[in-house]
Parts: sequence; structure tokens; C-alpha cells
Amino acid sequence: MGWMADETGLGKNAANYVPLTPLSWLERAKSVFPDRMAVVYGSHRKTYVEYHERVTRLASALVKLGVQPGDVVATVLPNLPAQAEAHFGVPACGAVLNTLNTRVEADTISYILDHGQAKVVLVDPQFLPVVAQAIDDMTGPAPIVIEVADDQAGVHAHGHYMEYEALLATGDPDFQWIMPEDEWESLALNYTSGTTGRPKGVVYHHRGAYLNAMGQAISWRLQLYPKYLTIVPLFHCNGWCHTWLMPSYGGTVICCRDITAKAIFDAIADEGATHFGGAPIVLNTLVNAPESDRRDFDHIVEVFTAGAPPAPATLAKIEPMGFNVTQVYGLTEVYGPATECTWKEEWEPLQGDDRAAIKARQGVAMPIYDHITVVDENMAQIPMDGKTQGEIVMRGNGVMKGYLKNPKATEEAFKGGYFHTGDIAIQHPDTYVQIADRAKDIIISGGENISSVEVEGVLMGHPDVLLCAVVAKPDEKWGEVPCAFVELKDGHATTEADLIAFARERLAGFKTPKKVVFQELPKTSTGKIQKFELRTIAKGL
Repeated sequence: MGWMADETGLGKNAANYVPLTPLSWLERAKSVFPDRMAVVYGSHRKTYVEYHERVTRLASALVKLGVQPGDVVATVLPNLPAQAEAHFGVPACGAVLNTLNTRVEADTISYILDHGQAKVVLVDPQFLPVVAQAIDDMTGPAPIVIEVADDQAGVHAHGHYMEYEALLATGDPDFQWIMPEDEWESLALNYTSGTTGRPKGVVYHHRGAYLNAMGQAISWRLQLYPKYLTIVPLFHCNGWCHTWLMPSYGGTVICCRDITAKAIFDAIADEGATHFGGAPIVLNTLVNAPESDRRDFDHIVEVFTAGAPPAPATLAKIEPMGFNVTQVYGLTEVYGPATECTWKEEWEPLQGDDRAAIKARQGVAMPIYDHITVVDENMAQIPMDGKTQGEIVMRGNGVMKGYLKNPKATEEAFKGGYFHTGDIAIQHPDTYVQIADRAKDIIISGGENISSVEVEGVLMGHPDVLLCAVVAKPDEKWGEVPCAFVELKDGHATTEADLIAFARERLAGFKTPKKVVFQELPKTSTGKIQKFELRTIAKGL
């Protein structure tokens, strides 16, 4: 057995075991990078010492409001400094951060605030009306509302609620952070559409966020002092964990409220942005930007793109502009990116469509994952022949704890000891995964997940509609948009414009169908609508 057989006295103790948490990186950065710029947004420029103090004040102020460890603190914010501060300040008081999608409607916000039982919600004044409506509709206790004014964008507080800077002023700058005693403790709560209308609450742990961020640092070949531009909304998988990661490298978070070509080019030229993530629609925006919005810069900008493979034409145009694009793939349930199209030296000579075909692959597991592969319905490995289809499954430390208050969905997602993505893919002989078809009912529009079931449910509420089916229609700008096929009741009539307006009153704008086709729906002998036929029609529209 050797000397290892006798481990008397060996074990976990305070010297050799400290729970992994992204919070530790900001604690370290305060000492290691005190005067380096941590967060930038217009005239708002904070060093790591200042950033740490603001985060500490936020944690202390939340405790004074009655927030206890394990409570949920929600945000409805664009990518502002307060949203970055909340990523550290909320867990620093032991609470769980719940960043809400700013694009969803009042009904969904109301459901999330009730389901997560948020005690406090930080809100940008732009979204106060929809949040106020949501709170009115809640069945449980209402959260305390804190307004986050954005003077840089001319969005000012209404004065009805406590303002964010006033809240920070109540905080103690010497407050002792409440660090996790166990790295499995909950860090964040994120809601995903899934395949049904009601979102599911995905629970992140400190360990998963720490390791997922570290895995991306390796994948992105990060070096000291990156300048990270927040294009991915911080409400999407907590901005893919990048804001948590930046203090470990002494990096600068450049906040970006409105995602426009001008804002991106300005951030690269004026702030020296070196890295950002975004859906292919962001790449299209840059490629198609008018000359007046463009700026010259003399460094390569590293870009992670996900949501759908970037079009070959887009890749061919954007790389010569000074961007190196890496395709990544993941889901809310795995903290954002979990696979990467790791680039090989032998691919370097490839150009045009050949280069894009490789770059469009979702790739291989990031370094922190145990195993990501494609399996058949019996959980057996599919042939890696680039043709056979199966489901992408994942196992590793970057997988969520589970779905909040939904043991059935959690058990289903984890069957066979892997997380089931519901995404259909092929696997190439070199093990690289490539998505063949998204889980059938999900439409991915500009990086946003849209449940076709939810949209169908709304349209079926129209008095003239007998049946409807919603599928993805390819779209040059958004990648995909919802397209509705509608069968009307006998003797009833309505128009495309009327149905779109009806949906828009009840759904967020991005979920609203962009095209309505009136026809008899193709059905199986048992009456099931054959969506694959409708997808074919939608592609030809």
C-alpha cells in the first residue's frame, strides 16, 4: 500500500480547505490591484479599492434592510455599474442574486418575484412602470424597491423609492463579508424559458461560478489586465460569469447600457476594450455598421459568440476588421458557455466558407468539465461520424444545483448522471460537437430564448383563432424570429396585423410573431401538428 496507506492526521482544515467562491477574487484585487480601474461607465470610473468599498456598503445596506443569508435580492437593470456591484455585494451579505431579464413582461416578472420570494429589487427607472405593475400582481409579499438612477444616460429616479446611491450611503464600509461556509451554497438564481411558458429557476452554487469562470479564462487565453466590454446582458447567466472573473486578472469591466455598433466601436477605440461576448446579431451589427459609427483601433478584439452559429458571410467580413471570433455553446443551466470551438493550428490556412464551417462548430468541453458528449435515447455514445444525431449531455462542476422548487424537472434534467440539454447534435471524428437542431420548441432570437408554446398560448386566446403553431423563421438580423401559422374558426376573419398587435399587448416585443401565415395546419392521423413541415415552409418565406 505504501506510505499513503497511513493518512493519520491528514484531512480538511482551515489551512488547506477554503470554499471556492468568486467573491475571493475581489477581496484579493483590493490588495493586489488597488489603483487599477475596475469599473468604467462614462464618467463613472472606480478603482478596485473604490469598487470593493461600494460592494461592501451594498452588502451592509442590504443587511440593514433586513436581508438575511439565503434571501433573494433581485435586479431589473441594464449593464450598469450597480449590476456589476450587485454580483459581489448581494452574495457578500449571504444572499442569492436574481438578475431578471429586462425584456420580459409584467406577468413574468411578477411570477419570478413571487417564485423566488425576492426581499429587495434594484430597478432602473426605465423599467419601474413594468416592475410596479408586476409587484401589484404578486400574490406574496412585495419586495423593497431601490431605484438605480443612470445620470450618464439621462434616466433619473422618480423619487418614489429609495435611490441606490442613498442606499449605499447607509452601508458600513468596514462590514465583514459573509463568505460561504460551503462552496455548494447558492450564489445566484436565474430564470430560463425552457420548453414551457413558465420559466424555471436555475440555482447556481459558488463552486460552479468560480470554476466556470476559470475554465473560460483558459479558453479565452486571458492575460493580466483585460478590458472586458459587457455586451452579454448580466441577466443572461450572470453575463457568462465574466464580471465575477475580471478581478482575478485585475481587469476592467466596461459597462455598456445600449448595445449599438457605435457604442462598441467607441469602447474599443476610447477604452481599449479587448474582450466581449455576444450573439451573432452583435457581429452582424458591427459588419453592417455605417462608416459614421466605425472607429479605427490597432489591437485584436477577442469575441466569444453563442446562441447560433455565426453566418459564414459574417465571419468572413468581421475577422479582417480586427475581431477573432470563437464559437462557444452553453445554457443557463451551465452558467453560460460550457463548450468551445478550440482552434487548431492546422486550420489556420482555411479561408471563407471552409473556415466558417469549422468556426460554426460548438466544439469540445471547456477545461473544467468532466465530460460533454452526444448520446442516443439509451444514453449510449453516438458514432462520431459527423452524420448521426443525438442529444448533447454534460457532466461536471459547471452544472447547476437544479431547478428551484421543481424536483420533477430537476430529476428529468439529470437522468443517467448527466445534464440533458435537449439540443440535438452530430459529433465529428475529432470529437467536436455541432448542433443540428435546437430543442424543437425553442426559438432563439438575438440570443433570447422564446418558448413557442407560450406564444401559441397567447394566440389561441384570440377569438378568431382555431389552431396555431409557432416555429422559427430564419432572419438576417435576429438569427430567428417567431412565425405563426394560424387556422381560423369557420366564418371568422382577422388580419396578420391584428394578430401581431394582439400578441404584442400580451407578450414582450421579442416574443411577438414577426410573420403570420393563414392556412390549414398539417397534422398526423392523431391530430398532432407537424411542425417540421411548417419549419420548411417558414424557411422559404
